[in-house]
Amino acid sequence: MASEEELFASVDALLNEEPRLPPPAERARLRKAAGITQARLSTALKTTTQSVKNWENGRSEPKSPRLEAYQRLLKGWAAKYPHSAPASQAPATAQEPEAPETFTGPAASESEATAAAPIQAPTAPERPTRPAALPATSRRPAAKKAAKPAVDPRFPHGPLAVLDGDGSAYGVDGIVLDCPVTTVPELVEWTLKESGLGAAKLNRYGKNSDPLIVLTAAAAVKLGLPERLEGHEQRRSLRLPEDHPVVKQVAKAKWQLTQRGFGPWARIYRKAQGRERQCVQLAILSWDALDERSWPGVADMAPADIARVLGVYAQRVITPRGSTAVSGLELMTALRPPTKAVQDPETGNWVSGHNPGSLGTEPMDPAPPEATPEHPVVVQSGWTGGFLNEEAYQWVRPVDTLTDEECMLPFAVGLDLNTAFLAAAARLVVGLSAPDHFHAPKFNPKIPGSWLVDLSHIELDPRLPSPFTPDGSRPTGPAWYQTHTVAYAQELGYDVHPIEAYLRRETGAYLDPWHDRLKTAYVDTLADLGVTRDLDDRAFLAAMEQHKQADPALAAVLSAIKATVKGGVGKLRERPQGRHYKEGERWPALERPTWRPDIRAAVISKARVNMHRKLLNMSRMTGLFPLAVLSDCVVYPSPGESPLDFLPYAASGKPQPGGFRLGPTPGLAKLEGVQSMLWAVDLMEKDLNPARHIKGGDAVLDEGE
Repeated sequence: MASEEELFASVDALLNEEPRLPPPAERARLRKAAGITQARLSTALKTTTQSVKNWENGRSEPKSPRLEAYQRLLKGWAAKYPHSAPASQAPATAQEPEAPETFTGPAASESEATAAAPIQAPTAPERPTRPAALPATSRRPAAKKAAKPAVDPRFPHGPLAVLDGDGSAYGVDGIVLDCPVTTVPELVEWTLKESGLGAAKLNRYGKNSDPLIVLTAAAAVKLGLPERLEGHEQRRSLRLPEDHPVVKQVAKAKWQLTQRGFGPWARIYRKAQGRERQCVQLAILSWDALDERSWPGVADMAPADIARVLGVYAQRVITPRGSTAVSGLELMTALRPPTKAVQDPETGNWVSGHNPGSLGTEPMDPAPPEATPEHPVVVQSGWTGGFLNEEAYQWVRPVDTLTDEECMLPFAVGLDLNTAFLAAAARLVVGLSAPDHFHAPKFNPKIPGSWLVDLSHIELDPRLPSPFTPDGSRPTGPAWYQTHTVAYAQELGYDVHPIEAYLRRETGAYLDPWHDRLKTAYVDTLADLGVTRDLDDRAFLAAMEQHKQADPALAAVLSAIKATVKGGVGKLRERPQGRHYKEGERWPALERPTWRPDIRAAVISKARVNMHRKLLNMSRMTGLFPLAVLSDCVVYPSPGESPLDFLPYAASGKPQPGGFRLGPTPGLAKLEGVQSMLWAVDLMEKDLNPARHIKGGDAVLDEGE
């Protein structure tokens, strides 16, 4: 604990620089009058931002020696900013509103924490409002106003805005800004100098998020852009030609575009001057920047509602940087920055150094079995030793294993595991260093890597998929497996004797902060839609039936969060794109430190093993066997239309541990769909997967690649 002298020195510094304990509301008023954020005050008092929040809302009081230090600070501020002082005496930066009661985590601007804090979802306000200094021209109403999370005074208007053709820029919490620009360079200058947009870094060693401007079709046309971006290539590779007038305007104004050019997601930047970043992200709605699969219905919403959806996502996940897959990958780096400031022992200067636990700044080649067939490591070495095949389940049970009793059951019920890949990422130890090659190593389940093992001798119940292959078939000989798959063979009681392995000496739970932030975002958003953790199973199923209708905007946020999980994992092994690619060439994704197919394999291996463990436990507890599995969805024969008719419960009414359990958190299950047993058997006889169609449509297995 800090000494009293240290604390007094800290608060004296604050008193010189800016501005018995008064009531909680007065504490907050004095701090705001001095222009000091809760995060900055917590740093001075050597405590947490949450403690300061608690003192200011009356939930708790500081203890000695912080009590005396806090009292001394408040007395100093009270002398400078008496209650009767006119508003003009307060610094212009004091714009931080009260945090809602649901905000329980540290402020992102100054916190070392990387986990997301639960943030109350802002609902659309009754009427979009502008800052007092700006005349309002908007006439679009929205819905109801709610409490806002704490605002970083450096970014008073939030992380993003949606610009319409009339010059109205719709921000979060109903703010509407006047944006009197007619060209893209003017828009970039306005965003950086006048808009007050941006977001604080998610890790103390990271970077603040660049502001995002989303353009409606009308705004795009007003700025000289085509309403639609046409072409014959894949959507993701569409971009303006280099001789387009807008691209020339950008270059003439001495701004630059990233290598992906001016496409649906364009980044416009100049090299940083000192510590100030100069970069703006643009997203063009009419160029399909918001994929309907990830953001259902959002592109067709009014600008104020689009700002609300993207604003909630930005507050809970990250300011979008591209597709949800790109954002999922960017979130990993934002939470685990590759570098931090370290002091050179020889010169005493502060220099950039490696941040332990991160993936570093340099790309890393995978081991040959972890790569893809077109990868230079494979092509140049002539590798023929096979590849990891750690993929999600796509399995249909052989029809001849169905019993008459099963066929007589009236229903097929599908269960879907919530964000199964996210659940698998929790406490997942992955390799951080380059792979080393070993021959005939002894298997160690604690070492992440790839193992060549023969698991073909393991004979399991044919009514269950094999845990070792994505299609559920029994292995036919030696094959490469990720550590979790081999460890599960040991867990089932079988000996494993690796032939060779590629293992990593430096390891860590790289994805933990990513998991924590996305889990919080997922659970909080479901709760805002009425699906809370305190519901019993029957009430949970009823709430899930209605949650999308409760608030379509937040339902779109939930969809985007789920797509961020799958897409982020998929991006860890992004394949080459474009028809001009030649096998053996490097492709752009390989230059990222986050091109890590071994980490992707670890997540999917653990998710598939988790699924099999539940399937096996279900068969032992209930005697029930699945009809099909597709990634995180499993279909069971059932005597009724509800999961309650076949899931195992104890005499007390509580779910039996080890099997599938209903609930709103990652790894728990929800109802995916119900069809007749005859319908399911008919699909199985045609070698079609009932899990793909149980919802009543075509469920697509999307790993974000």
